[in-house]
Amino acid sequence: MSEDDLGHPVELPRPPRRVVSLVPSLTEALAVTVPERLVGATDWCTHPAGLEVARVRGTKNPDRAAIAALEPDLVVCNREENRRLDVDRLRAAGVPVWVTVIESVDEALASMRRLFDEVLDVGEPGWLADAVAVWAQPAPTSGLRVAVPVWRDPWMVVGPRTFTGDVLARLGLVNVFGAGEDRYPHVSVEALRTAGADVVLLPDEPYVFTADDGPEAFPGIRTALVSGRDLTWYGPSLGPARARLLAAIAR
Repeated sequence: MSEDDLGHPVELPRPPRRVVSLVPSLTEALAVTVPERLVGATDWCTHPAGLEVARVRGTKNPDRAAIAALEPDLVVCNREENRRLDVDRLRAAGVPVWVTVIESVDEALASMRRLFDEVLDVGEPGWLADAVAVWAQPAPTSGLRVAVPVWRDPWMVVGPRTFTGDVLARLGLVNVFGAGEDRYPHVSVEALRTAGADVVLLPDEPYVFTADDGPEAFPGIRTALVSGRDLTWYGPSLGPARARLLAAIAR
């Protein structure tokens, strides 16, 4: 009997051979590491390119009947990205579910290690070992103050106790919305403009900010278009993300 990141017991008589992923980051990690075991993923699972597995709708509205029809040994979820209702109903239907909890880089590295080493019994993947080494490097000391919108109209930003917030800190950046209770607070564009950010980072997901959609809202403030995947995904992209983000911010 194993326990997932929430401490919930998950009975796995043998390492799972048929896995469904309801989280894009986990899907990429599984597809790169144990492609023969991944049998299902959400419509939002876009990496790796050309992934050919059964699709089971979205992260917030998975098709539970379609999942059960795939006869998975395990469904992998995430506390933030998936609904407890769906997890509970899958378990009630007899489907084993493993829930990850990832709100920091360290949690991501530890959770991925447990999943692949303890649950899937394939050891630590090379991409994960690379990410451990990359993110063990000391943070730069720029002290640059940043804001990271993730949606507009209404505007939402990255707040405290988030994976992205920890990524920012490890890049030597100060999140001007890094305090408070709400992990993804709604703010006015005026509040964004006057929060004291040196740079506004505009990712391409979940809202697709572009050169023509986003920078114009912040006259007089430097903006940087960055990869949302580099800011929020914790699979094989995690290692290269550090250098790519630093390069984007430095431009």
